[in-house]
Amino acid sequence: MSKQRRKGNGGTSKGNGGGDEARKRAARALRPKTYVEGQPFPGRIGRTWDVSEPAFPVERRPPKGAPNILYIVLDDVGFGWTSTFGGLVDTPNITKLADNGLRYVNFHTTALCSPTRACLLTGRNHHSVGMANITELATGYPGYNGRQPQNKAAIGAILHQYGYGSFALGKWHNTPAEETGPSGPYDRWPSGPVFGFDRFYGFFGGDSNQWYPKLYLDREPVDQPKLPEEGYHFSEDITDRAMELIGNLNAVDPDKPWVCFFAFGACHAPHHVAKEWSDAYKGKFDMGWDEYRETVLERQKKLGVVPEHTELPPMLEGVQKWDSLSADDKKLFARMAEVYAGFLSHADAQIGRLVDFLERSGALDDTLIFVFIGDNGSSGEGTLDGLYNEMSLVTTIHEDKKKNLERIDDLGLPGSYNHYPVGWALAGDTPFKLCKQYTHFGGTRNPLVVHWPRGIRSRGEIRTQFHHVIDVVPTILEAAGVTLPATINSVQQAPLEGVPMNYSFDDAAAPTTRPTQYFEMLGNRAIVDGKWKAVTYHGRKPWENEAAWGFDEDHWELYDLEQDPSECHDLMEGRERANLDDPIVKKLIELVGLWWAEAGRYGVLPLDDRFQERCLARAGLVEDRKTYRFYAGATRVPEHVAPNTLNRSWAAEATVEIPKGGAEGPIVVMGGDTNGWSLYLKEGKPTFCYNLASIELTFIRSKRALSPGRHVVRYEFEKTGKEPFGAGGVGRIFVDGEKVAEGVIPRTAAFGYSLDETFDVGCDKGAPVTNEYPALASFTGTIVHVDVDLRPDFSQDEIEQSKEEFHKAMLRQ
Repeated sequence: MSKQRRKGNGGTSKGNGGGDEARKRAARALRPKTYVEGQPFPGRIGRTWDVSEPAFPVERRPPKGAPNILYIVLDDVGFGWTSTFGGLVDTPNITKLADNGLRYVNFHTTALCSPTRACLLTGRNHHSVGMANITELATGYPGYNGRQPQNKAAIGAILHQYGYGSFALGKWHNTPAEETGPSGPYDRWPSGPVFGFDRFYGFFGGDSNQWYPKLYLDREPVDQPKLPEEGYHFSEDITDRAMELIGNLNAVDPDKPWVCFFAFGACHAPHHVAKEWSDAYKGKFDMGWDEYRETVLERQKKLGVVPEHTELPPMLEGVQKWDSLSADDKKLFARMAEVYAGFLSHADAQIGRLVDFLERSGALDDTLIFVFIGDNGSSGEGTLDGLYNEMSLVTTIHEDKKKNLERIDDLGLPGSYNHYPVGWALAGDTPFKLCKQYTHFGGTRNPLVVHWPRGIRSRGEIRTQFHHVIDVVPTILEAAGVTLPATINSVQQAPLEGVPMNYSFDDAAAPTTRPTQYFEMLGNRAIVDGKWKAVTYHGRKPWENEAAWGFDEDHWELYDLEQDPSECHDLMEGRERANLDDPIVKKLIELVGLWWAEAGRYGVLPLDDRFQERCLARAGLVEDRKTYRFYAGATRVPEHVAPNTLNRSWAAEATVEIPKGGAEGPIVVMGGDTNGWSLYLKEGKPTFCYNLASIELTFIRSKRALSPGRHVVRYEFEKTGKEPFGAGGVGRIFVDGEKVAEGVIPRTAAFGYSLDETFDVGCDKGAPVTNEYPALASFTGTIVHVDVDLRPDFSQDEIEQSKEEFHKAMLRQ
């Protein structure tokens, strides 16, 4: 072997000193310096590697002791439902957290789901981030456009800058509906740059079938892991997934903190839960909603979650007195409440499972948990009589109570899409006035439980400081010992608008740091300033679509919240607003002026109280295409970007290949079991089903099965009814150009099919349109392509024949 020393690229090593240097270089290579990405490179760069010193960028870590963060969000749960805060629905797992943490009894939401979630996630007011309402009601103004701006990033993106892992699970509903399809854009998806979560598992819509949710894993549509008959329920599924994601992160990097946004579909309609959970409440709501309110108020006073002098406001005019109902109505309405209660208790059980997992894994003491008992008050969207199928509201059909009574045992089970009556919503908001969508406390006062063993010394205490959902993000940042980054994704960040609540964790007597907060929802307005509240009711009851008067006719009510915490005694009643010598009038004028100032500051203007018009106006955001071509695998196309087959003539033509032995299953589908249509093969025969609110199902079927080989199957709908919305017509099926079936469809969906069902090619994802094929069925042949034509060319003879057949059919009915 040559004794010549090996020469490196940087020169010749000599003697022991050279060997020492080589060893140092090797050690540096094995244990290089690190630095936080974005900071200056701390190593040394020479001409070659052996005279250089490496350093690797690593993610930033939060200060030592920064907690994990767990948001638990319940949907449409009012102040008076949970036993934790005096209600009659058993929630032992939430109570356990409250008894070992804090009950906040003066905490406020925005009165609606998506706006509240926007505040919870960003620390800014809902108008400030474009989320004045749900995205389906967005309008073209900055406070109302439904598009979260990048300069107001959410908690996932914020804490990512400090090395947190992040997960969002469950209901989302903060991405514009027209952006949730396969073409994106993905910027405002949960894992996009605006919200910044690493992982997402859940659904996008305002509600979803809890037995057949339309699931996404990150950006991919996925099927549920099992069917309802195999024990599936969405609340259980997201709990399993949360434990999996948290467990996997902790196993790989136990020192890395995480933030988890865990949002139930419960208890938003549909109130879906297995029968044993509902049956546990049999008879417990037979007293009715009037007595329920009185019972719960007394329980709340004993718990200390409302002041002793709290009164019950009168029941909203138009809501039935329970004692005036028939025996059948009482039976039906009580069962609807039992199902809701079972749904809520089932969700509480999943909270218990998740918290038990955190305790077993050693993470509970280091986890700051917020349990938001409602993202608004109880929902009054179920009409005065409740609904078996909530989505019947987008049709011209009115449900029949007698028919609903016949189906009483099916409430909450697959095939139902149920919602309780308004009376239960108002009872569930005890002791407050009105409900979801309103800026009285029935819409905005929601209980909050905070639990953090390592960070909060107090146990089982009540906190009465006024706070709002925009205060949660600042609270998290202070708990973690970090601040809002100046830039996120190279975008300069706007300031937070909330304030931290941490001062109140161990000081029940500390004065609130948020004395003033405005409210606005669908034209209802309010402002709280210290002990004073001014509020308007904008003339639309929960079962009505439009306001009865304009903004200039609104009556501003005034309340002294120390004397009247449940808004029972309007101090302006009997007073002339023009009397400027009256101190009460002067106080109201001051507060109304403050509301307008806050409205200008946070993007509340222009005021907009329209409802149906805003729904219908959304169609203009999507290109008005007349023809589409889809291929196999086109699934989960949301209704807002799918071919719009409502209130028009249209056609769908599928080129398919049938194998030897025939084919079965859905070819092209829109919607689900609440409303929808499906073109499919049944026993090989081309069939079309139109499902209107699960009440009117029309089947049009060929008598002949398709033979093996390639075929063109075409369905045409000719709108012949005169109504602008929901008109009926004639449907026809053609095979290879030959008409093989025809039938009359008396009426059609007027304003939509569902809130979360989709357009699918080659399958039916979600709850099936028809029971003639199983849930999650797929076409067993081959789909070459499917063309949809929204302006088909029918001959005049066909049109006249269709009109005649349609009117004959309607006369027979």
